Formats: sequence, structure tokens, C-alpha cells
Amino acid sequence: MARDHSIRIFIVEDDPVYQRLVKYVVKMDSDHEVYVFSTGKDCLSNLSLKPDIVSLDYTLPDMTGEEVLRNIKAFDPEIGVIILSGQQDINTAVKLLREGAFDYLIKDSETKERLQNALTNIKKQIRLKREVDTLKAELVEKYDFRKHLIGQSQPMLQVHQLIEKAAKSNINVSIQGESGTGKEVVAKNIHHNSPRQKGPFIALNMSAIPRELLESELFGYEKGAFTGALARKKGQFELSNGGTLFLDEIADLDISMQAKLLRACKSENSSGWAVKVLSPLMHV
Repeated sequence: MARDHSIRIFIVEDDPVYQRLVKYVVKMDSDHEVYVFSTGKDCLSNLSLKPDIVSLDYTLPDMTGEEVLRNIKAFDPEIGVIILSGQQDINTAVKLLREGAFDYLIKDSETKERLQNALTNIKKQIRLKREVDTLKAELVEKYDFRKHLIGQSQPMLQVHQLIEKAAKSNINVSIQGESGTGKEVVAKNIHHNSPRQKGPFIALNMSAIPRELLESELFGYEKGAFTGALARKKGQFELSNGGTLFLDEIADLDISMQAKLLRACKSENSSGWAVKVLSPLMHV
């Protein structure tokens, strides 16, 4: 994000009194870049300015706060939205929070203090996310394969070319090599140079997982699926959604488990996961 320090805030409020109140609270911090709108349409038409926070009145002359919230979240789910409303209906508040609102504040004598607290909390999240994005960018630089896979021989140049192709593709990748030749290094470089770089990189040593726990570890289970399943457990395929799952030492698995993995790797996109699977060659 280009704005390392400033926080861009939209105030969407048609009530002149509350518009002044919210603007006063927001402008108490000189790092805030403030835009004020009186209608939902004006707010939505200016989302290209990429606000970090939107203070949104629930009752607007042209749209409901719920409609504006949905459009904001459709544009960018990361935008923090604080709803201000004269309604004290708990069901409305819960519904909006489920729709993605960061907070729901009642317009009353304590609005000023509550808004200050909400802004403080949401800014902590924004700054933490910026730090994480910065660290991830540094991590991508750290895993520049040209720095880690040293060598200018023809075979190494071919490895470089294959990594570039794999990083740009959305297919599952098989990495072969003797123990200690750097299969996981190659896998990390593919991940950190791919569009999935912001997602998780999960490496599993298949030979280190007890046979009876493999399916639960990989695919998870639902509460009550068997005796002792007291809560839902996500499997590694689901946990690596949006990122990369590196399955090491697959050849040590029995044939039936390899067949299940092969089927999962072929069908994970159709089942709702978006995972790139990297592994040594499956002997199936």
C-alpha cells in the first residue's frame, strides 16, 4: 500500500449534525485523509479512491446502509465499515456485522466516545495488515530463486525456467529429486513467485504422519463423524486454500492412500478449494 502512514476515511452521513460530529472525531488525527458524502451513491462512485475506513450512516436518502455495505464489501472486502444508526434493533446490528461491518454504533450521547474507540481498533488492524503485507513482500524478495538456486549450468538454467513456468500456472506440480537436493526450496520459490504468494505455504512430511491419522490430517472431519470427534477439524487441503500445499515423501505411502491423494489433487478446485499442490512424483 502506497500510503504507509495516512488512513483514508469516507464519512457517509446526510444528517448535518452527525456529519459535523463524525468529521470532528475523524479529523482529531492529522494522519487521516477525510472525504465526506451525503448519499450512498456518491460514496460508491468514489470507491476508486480506495478508502481504508468508511463511517456509514444506516439511513441515507437514496440507499439503505445495508445496500451500501454490500457494495463496499463487493468492491473490496478489506475496507473497514463502521455503521452509525439510530436503530437499537439487535437483529439489525447482528445482520450487518454478519455482512462484514466492523462495528455497529448507536447514535446517542456516547457516539463520540464509541466512534473514537472503533477507529482506534480498526486502525490497529489496518496497520497490522500493512506490516504483514510488507513482510510478505520482503519474503518474496527473500525467495528469489536466482539467489537461492545457485548455478549457471545448463541443467540449473532449465530448473529456473521450469520454476518460472510453474509459478505462472495453476496446475499441480511434481518435484523429483534425491533427499537433500532442495525439493522444498524449489516448492517455496514456486509459491513465493506465484499469484498465491499471499496465501499460506504448508509443507507436510507424509512419512512422519501416522497412517491412521493421515486422512483426518489431510481432509479433516466434521463434529461427531466418529467417537472422539468433539469439534470440526479442517484438513490441510482446506487450510492451504488460496496458497500452496507441499506434500513430501508421498512415495512412502501405501498405494491406496496415494490413489486418494491423486484423486483429491485432481478434483480440489471443483470442491471449492483453490490450492496448488506440489509434491514428489506419485507412484500410483
